[in-house]
Amino acid sequence: MVSIGAHGGHTCRVTKTPQPRRRSQRIEHPGVLVVAAFVAVIALGSALLALPVAHRGPSGVGIGDAVFTASSAVTVTGLVVTDTRTVWSPFGETVLIALIQIGGLGIMTLGGFLGIAFNRRLGVRSGLLAGADIGLSELGALRTMLGNIARFVFGSEAVIAIALTVRFLSEGDQGLWRSIHLAVFHSVSAFNNAGFSIIDGGLERYVSDWAMNLIIVSAFVVGGIGFPVVFELKKRWRTPRRWSLHTKVTLFTSAALLSLGTIAIAITEWTNDNSMGDLKPTDKVLASFFQSATARTAGFNTVPIGELRQSSWMLLILLMVIGAGSASTGGGIKVSTFAVVLRSTLSEFRRDPTTSIFHRRISLDTQRKALALVVAALGTVGTATFLLTATHSDIALSELLFESASAFGTVGISTGVTDELNGVGRLLIIVLMFIGRVGPITFGTAVLLRAEPRRYGYAEEDLVVG
Repeated sequence: MVSIGAHGGHTCRVTKTPQPRRRSQRIEHPGVLVVAAFVAVIALGSALLALPVAHRGPSGVGIGDAVFTASSAVTVTGLVVTDTRTVWSPFGETVLIALIQIGGLGIMTLGGFLGIAFNRRLGVRSGLLAGADIGLSELGALRTMLGNIARFVFGSEAVIAIALTVRFLSEGDQGLWRSIHLAVFHSVSAFNNAGFSIIDGGLERYVSDWAMNLIIVSAFVVGGIGFPVVFELKKRWRTPRRWSLHTKVTLFTSAALLSLGTIAIAITEWTNDNSMGDLKPTDKVLASFFQSATARTAGFNTVPIGELRQSSWMLLILLMVIGAGSASTGGGIKVSTFAVVLRSTLSEFRRDPTTSIFHRRISLDTQRKALALVVAALGTVGTATFLLTATHSDIALSELLFESASAFGTVGISTGVTDELNGVGRLLIIVLMFIGRVGPITFGTAVLLRAEPRRYGYAEEDLVVG
């Protein structure tokens, strides 16, 4: 009973029905569970990589390096503080591949696989969590979609591994089992946009190898375009007019970014003897194409990133923040988000009250979410860069900004300063990789902000902007 006032000598009382305590509501929020699942896998991976059996030689690897490497693998980033080829044993490499595969598929998607594999009923909440990773909100089609994803992922990786095996065998100095080992590792790493390599010197030795370049690029482009787009193309590749707006926007924006990036890098690096200046013209185009594609969260590189001109760094930073397609193995704000924000800006310039793409109107909710993602991305990268500059006065701002963008976009290419970071810097990079993989909005909802919407509103008033 709550007294709320008096009238005519009588006290008015209102009986307030006790509400059940929502003890587990926040714990069960999808954002919290996604973050918790990634943390759990990183912790397990760190423990396994810290084991002596995971290292080559008796010196071993410290727990800090193990945590950083596990975080980079689960977030499919590829930034490293140790030499992957010389530090990790076959067991350690197997752990890395498993972490990359789990991180690429998505924790909740993998949970859906396991639930179905053991013939357990996939509940509503578990189903929605699994569908969230692949852009699917209807439970009816979830089982079919998960099966399709499993066949597509492992089938694609098998095809890529076979092609790479043939390529490694053609070199003549690699045996069959070594070629298969290299092929499987790089197939999983490339398809999941992870960027880890166990080749001496990475892929820089293949800068002029068209076969190797095209195989690797095909792997991370297919893996980074997004599962919804892949499955729609499989059904309707002959009828582009019937493609969904998401597929059209993803393909068009991806092609535009890849083409413009290739042209811009070729222009800025054509005469740079430290990167690709000594290559033949056709190989310069190939190298420019590869670097433009890899900046979309892949993490491999065929030219030394640290030797590129700063104008190229700036271009790569923009591409890294944009990232890959939605519901893919890649990171960044996603190409569809970039397209929506760009089109909304153009509509505002034209005083157009609505925003449309390919003759379809974009809802205000979608525009608001896209804008929130961009602001969150810029704020996250900017804050991290500020903290890195405050704790690393001996490293140039441009290099720290590049490192931050690479970590947030889960790209993995670096100017070479990753192993120069101190403990605070490495922790910042880990947090950036984590936020980039789970998504800034999901991370913010789970860790920083409340999940429940307000049950009240305020009076509206105009504000002068611009």
